[in-house]
Amino acid sequence: MSLDAPWLVVGLGNPGARYASTRHNVGFMAAESFVETHDSFATWRERFDGLVSTCRVSSSRCVVLRPQTFMNVSGKSVVAAARFHKIPVSQLVVVHDELDFDFGRVAVKTGGGHGGHNGLRDIVGRLGTPEFLRVRLGIGRPQHGRSDVSNWVLSEFDDSDAAELPDMIRLACQAVTAVVTDGPAQAMNLFNTTAT
Repeated sequence: MSLDAPWLVVGLGNPGARYASTRHNVGFMAAESFVETHDSFATWRERFDGLVSTCRVSSSRCVVLRPQTFMNVSGKSVVAAARFHKIPVSQLVVVHDELDFDFGRVAVKTGGGHGGHNGLRDIVGRLGTPEFLRVRLGIGRPQHGRSDVSNWVLSEFDDSDAAELPDMIRLACQAVTAVVTDGPAQAMNLFNTTAT
């Protein structure tokens, strides 16, 4: 961990109004809420093929990024921001949707595979390592099998999930905050206790 470098918090999603309210965009939602929680006056600017904002969490500075490259090439934006700010991989936190979790579940993880998530796949490939931190936001799987996955992640929430969405976004912000202030191990202890 570098005391000089900021944290880079990346929320994954797809740009544009068409995708704004879809399951694949919960990372974007969490990134926006995280910034708003820690600095209600923060603004977003275009940089690194993405939208960037900054906020302070306790004594740490956080650069918050929403790549605007579309999900499948998220790594282009992430690597550009990480190189510019000299972010060590231990201070990169990627917030993303997780098919393998029931809706609303939030968990913290270090490293691992991409699980078929194309945004993670591209980040791993371009970064050259999977050993960054992830905050995983459960969106559940479609009931009718794997063939519907692409439609599922690009669909909007049904009424019951939409009602619970604010709680998941709030938990996601708390999880990222815990990673930054208390460290990944403590954050995992706090948020992964319901893991099955």
